[in-house]
Amino acid sequence: MDATATNPSCLLYGPLDARFEDRPIPTLNNPHDVIVRIAYTGVCGSDVHFWLHGGIRTYVSPTQPLTMGHEASGTIHAVGSAVTSLVPGDRVAIEPGYPCRHCNQCKSGRYNLCPEMKFAADPPVVHGTLTKYFMLPADFCYKISDNVRLSEAVLLEPLAVGIHAVRLADVKPGQSVVVFGAGTVGMLCAAVAREFGARVVVSVDIMKHKLVFSRDFVGREVARQIIPDGKLIVEDNAARIVRENDLGDGADVVIDASGAEASVQTAIFALRKGGTYVQAGMGKRKIEFPISEMCEKEVVAKGCYRYGPGDFDLGISFVGRGRLQLGSLISTVFPFEKATEAWEAARRGDGIKMLIEGPKDAR
Repeated sequence: MDATATNPSCLLYGPLDARFEDRPIPTLNNPHDVIVRIAYTGVCGSDVHFWLHGGIRTYVSPTQPLTMGHEASGTIHAVGSAVTSLVPGDRVAIEPGYPCRHCNQCKSGRYNLCPEMKFAADPPVVHGTLTKYFMLPADFCYKISDNVRLSEAVLLEPLAVGIHAVRLADVKPGQSVVVFGAGTVGMLCAAVAREFGARVVVSVDIMKHKLVFSRDFVGREVARQIIPDGKLIVEDNAARIVRENDLGDGADVVIDASGAEASVQTAIFALRKGGTYVQAGMGKRKIEFPISEMCEKEVVAKGCYRYGPGDFDLGISFVGRGRLQLGSLISTVFPFEKATEAWEAARRGDGIKMLIEGPKDAR
């Protein structure tokens, strides 16, 4: 079969059941759509969860398998007749979800909450970016400058998550910020908080190698690191974080990028009175939460879901101006045919960020 007429894809049929197949090349029926030739797809924690469990809220099945992947970059392969902002050959980062544009959430500027959101690799029917050709609206593709590699552009998606969290927290110059979780999103939350003017950013994680890496990535002038003590109760761990990092009466802002129940609990106790808490990490759907502590401190608590207007644009600006070196986060690049090995490496916590190359042309 002619490789140029096929669309090699990695589909998940269920837990630990991934298969490589050819799917149809997308057809440009909407004049505002483009087709992207995928260069790289990043591995997210949600990908690992899908690999192990077959889904999160909705699940794949043998009768409705799903192309995986949502963090991606590539080059424009074809454009619809109404597209004027992009031409074939343009290098782009992909925002992998697009809304209906007509509902109340979209019209109020919160399109990430659109009930009709079409998000890559979201069961049961929206296929993802672990494929050769991927179609989406042109305005959800972001041209990258010549000084940004396509491998780095993959990280603009988790960077947009970090930007969204820090904007929700309304981090101001001179504030203290604690970030639970030093994975990709947590590290990016910490670095963005620095860009917003935080005087100190404390990263909390149980993996020492990630904290060591975060020291230089976030910047030694503001970055602090601490490993929680598993022998302490959450109140005492919170007090230790505050004490050892000179946070006075507590942190001004805490962002949880881990989703771990103990981290969420510790975070509330580590806040000062009137502080702001943002939940960016996804963990168990129901946990024990210190609600009395939140009330007595008048904590401002916010949920954070993906990204919204301007988040990708600000990320493009940070990276284009050299404020964030995304390439340093990339640990290993796996060939397309070894996508499952990339998911397993991420599951083990190897390195920081795993990438998967897009399918190559047959030789």
